[in-house]
Amino acid sequence: MQRPSHARRISLRVLAAATMLAAGASAQAQGNWPQGGPIRFIVPFTAGSGTDVVARSIADKLGPILGAQIVVENKPGAGGTLGAAQVAKAPADGYTLLIHSSGHLVNPSIYPNLPYDTLKDFEGITPLASLPNVLVVSPSAGFKNLGDLIAKAKADPGKLFYASAGNGSATHMNAEQFRVAAGIEAVHVPFRGTPEAITETIAGRTTWFFAPLVSALPMIKDGKLQALAVGTAARSAALPDVPSMTDSNLPAAAYTFWVGLFAPAKTPQPVVDKIHAGVLKVLEMPDIKTRFANLGAAPMPMDQKAFEKYLADETKSASRLVKAAGIKIE
Repeated sequence: MQRPSHARRISLRVLAAATMLAAGASAQAQGNWPQGGPIRFIVPFTAGSGTDVVARSIADKLGPILGAQIVVENKPGAGGTLGAAQVAKAPADGYTLLIHSSGHLVNPSIYPNLPYDTLKDFEGITPLASLPNVLVVSPSAGFKNLGDLIAKAKADPGKLFYASAGNGSATHMNAEQFRVAAGIEAVHVPFRGTPEAITETIAGRTTWFFAPLVSALPMIKDGKLQALAVGTAARSAALPDVPSMTDSNLPAAAYTFWVGLFAPAKTPQPVVDKIHAGVLKVLEMPDIKTRFANLGAAPMPMDQKAFEKYLADETKSASRLVKAAGIKIE
């Protein structure tokens, strides 16, 4: 076998050295991340939504820990798929992150032509918070309790309207879980986001809305909205007098609304680890725990491996609910 020439051996050594230097520089850059521009949190829902409130609470505290400015950008539309698509296509460098709700795992079942793969194109970092939805109506609707609403829906099948913050959103799924468990028929009215759905419910143009408690609580306290039940299995400390789905004899209607943090797939592990560690510090802060508690939310820290399994399991559960509810997006 012919041995490489002297010049070729030198060229190979130079190439190997350059490769090692590039790898070392990349590792050093990752270790020193973040550098340069701000980190963007893409929230695929409108400002004032439950997901947005959690995102801004985390951003305010995480920025100083990471040593970078964090900018929250709202990119609503199509049940959260527009913002998610933007992050899926973003450079995997840790500077563009997605804060999405549990509705992220519903979208593969209702949108057949998503421009991304929900599980493969994102790196799940950690859940941030679990927060109950609350079934609210206009006080002028005349419902004394959840039983009154169910009775009205059964007496007039298909004539009541229920709002959501968009097709496939957590507010939509909570409503569908309730509708299936209660055995009622009604018309779904998806809005661009939570604020719009709350406005229409206050006005009585939609009959009910499973609003994120973090968004609806001020209107409930002001008497602009009436809370008939929280969407979870247990009561919320923020509304101790409002029955849960279990209290309402509808345990099958209970739904967990959570908000999580994601990065584009193939984001370097050292960067993901740094973000994860920073978020866990934020979730342990007493003022964050107090703020979340006042909003009816609770920190939901989880390690990456556990979150990966959770995402896979929740995607399957969402698919079953979509089939049971007969949800179809035209």
